[in-house]
This record gives sequence, C-alpha cells and structure tokens, in this order.
Amino acid sequence: MDNREKIISHYRNKYPERALECNEYCRTRGLYKAELESWKTHFIKGSEQNVTQEKTDRNVLKQLRSENKKLKKELNRKEKALAETAALLVLRKKLDALWEENEDA
Repeated sequence: MDNREKIISHYRNKYPERALECNEYCRTRGLYKAELESWKTHFIKGSEQNVTQEKTDRNVLKQLRSENKKLKKELNRKEKALAETAALLVLRKKLDALWEENEDA
C-alpha cells in the first residue's frame, strides 16, 4: 500500500463503508457518495501527477545545476585568460618603453 492509499484509507475511516451508513453520513453533510468517490479518484490522480511533476522538477533542477556549474567553470577560465592577457599587455608596454629609452640613449 503506497502513501496515497494510506491517506485514502485514513479519510475512508471518516465516513462508513457500509451503504446505509455512508448514505446517512453523506446526507447529514449534504454530500453524495458519487462526490466522495470522485474526490478520491481526483486525489489519487492528483497525487500521481504531483509525484511525476516532482521527478520532472528534480531532473530539470539537476540539469540546471550542472549547466550552472559548467558555465561558472568556463567563466572562471575566461577571467583567468583575460587577466593573463592584461598582464602580458602591461609587460609589453613596459618592454616597449625600455626599448625606446635604450634607443634614445
């Protein structure tokens, strides 16, 4: 018995199973037995859809986390490459300045 069936059995205890008692239960509460059965069916189907949706959401979340991790790694790599390029450019300018000073002297 899965979790949905346990919940249904709990609610089933709230109204009697025998037809006469169930009819009396429904009558005192302004319900129809068909409504109770319909609610039960919708509850089970809704629970199944929720479980399916949760699995789908977990898979999507896992994919998004993986993609986020990959993008962060790529961004970090590009930032390092940019910093290295900037350092090389600064060194190049200093070297050019030294060459100009040597040529003038």
